[in-house]
Amino acid sequence: MPSDKLVQSRARALSSPLRLRILRLCLHESRTNKEIADILDLNPATSLHHVRTLVSNGYLAAEEPRRGNRGAKEVPYRSTKQSWGTRIPDAAPMLVDTFLQEIEGLDPQEIQVIRLGLKLNEENQKELMSRLRAVIEDYAVRDPDPDGVATSLFLAHHLDITGNARDGQ
Repeated sequence: MPSDKLVQSRARALSSPLRLRILRLCLHESRTNKEIADILDLNPATSLHHVRTLVSNGYLAAEEPRRGNRGAKEVPYRSTKQSWGTRIPDAAPMLVDTFLQEIEGLDPQEIQVIRLGLKLNEENQKELMSRLRAVIEDYAVRDPDPDGVATSLFLAHHLDITGNARDGQ
């Protein structure tokens, strides 16, 4: 069993929307620090700091170095998929922020949204979340489709503070 210090370090490594975006970029395709920095419009030194944090915590793995266009050594990085099971304390605001950053610039037609108000007792809420987690887990552990397109899913279940969640409205 990992030490508390290691668990805290690994959770801290995932407590940044930028690091979560880096992991997403490297999920299906290896990318160099320069590629990551270019895609996220970052200074390469900033990107490298975050990449190194993810590597040191086991969330990214360095692959065999290669030569870039100008002959410089480049190290491609790939997600290890270890972040999927890591629990991050009080993650909701950070995950919402990450989601908003990831959809910035997309056309509304490129985002499929489902919004539903429910009124469920505790047992039915647990059943709903358990069933949703099972479906998501099933897809999370599958190998990517060779002809697939990279997509993302964000799900949030929250208390309706208006108290008017009824009839699916």
